[in-house]
Amino acid sequence: MKKGKLKRDLWRLRNDLQEVAQLDRLAKRDILMFFLIIASFLLGFLMHNLLLQNRPSTVSKQAVPINSPTPDKLAIIQKKVMKDSYSIPLRWGDLGERLLRDGVIDKQKLAKAVVGADTLPEDLDTYFTGGQDSIEVTQQNAQFWVDVFWGLGLANRNSLLTSGPMVEGSRTANFASTGGYTIGARQPMEIYAKSSYIPLSEVQQKEVEEIAGSIYRPCCGNSTAFPDCNHGMAALGLVELMVSQNFTKEEIYKTVLAFNTYWFPGTYLDVAYYFQQNGRDYSKVPAKELLSKTFSSAMGYQVIHKKVGNLPWPALQSGGSCGA
Repeated sequence: MKKGKLKRDLWRLRNDLQEVAQLDRLAKRDILMFFLIIASFLLGFLMHNLLLQNRPSTVSKQAVPINSPTPDKLAIIQKKVMKDSYSIPLRWGDLGERLLRDGVIDKQKLAKAVVGADTLPEDLDTYFTGGQDSIEVTQQNAQFWVDVFWGLGLANRNSLLTSGPMVEGSRTANFASTGGYTIGARQPMEIYAKSSYIPLSEVQQKEVEEIAGSIYRPCCGNSTAFPDCNHGMAALGLVELMVSQNFTKEEIYKTVLAFNTYWFPGTYLDVAYYFQQNGRDYSKVPAKELLSKTFSSAMGYQVIHKKVGNLPWPALQSGGSCGA
């Protein structure tokens, strides 16, 4: 009996020791897990603080240039964009007289719109007397040329006006370029695409469509091939006239860019600054690229403007509106 009892006691003792060892292992495991949890929490806290420290501030997200340009730097860029005048050997001939005779333009209404008087200054009135072999655009007469080329583009018969977006959905009379035309002696739709001022060959017509389709203006989202505003209609008239006189595509793009620059100076000053910040010289960028949807459409320019911010250009003036 004593020997059997001893064996049982030894067996219970061994089991007790095993339970103690098991408890010890469990305790160590729980302690280790506790420290792992604490370490994970501390690591997460530290990472959160680092992310907060490195996150861009609200100010850095705004459209503010990283390095604010000095007035001198802006003046240098401005000289590359804004010229005192731009002259082209474009034969104007008797177009001004014909526009008056056909009621496309009322000279008194034009004078009121351009200079706020009943008569035009002599340097502008000369374009209605015939015989001019060149035209000149400046910041001072830019509105005059918007209105005159607007009338020319509106009245000249061209398939871009008689088919396509301008006549789809019976909306023709309701565009800014049609309904907003108020400087004629006749109603807009009475002169719309009614006169053959600029005859074009089939090849020339295709060239007009190609060039017009790749030219945009900052007031709208459509190309000049869909001239639904005054600047688009004016650019169309200019392109048609230059193509009819066999100017090269490069010359036409440069000329339209010059007119666009006088019409929307702020746009191209900002674009010039954008190119400078990206290591490109504005004066060496092809005019066709500058007139593209990326830089000259309303949407494209807004993207550029957000990137460069509000710059205090010395000669900045407000861009033109889509009206006379």
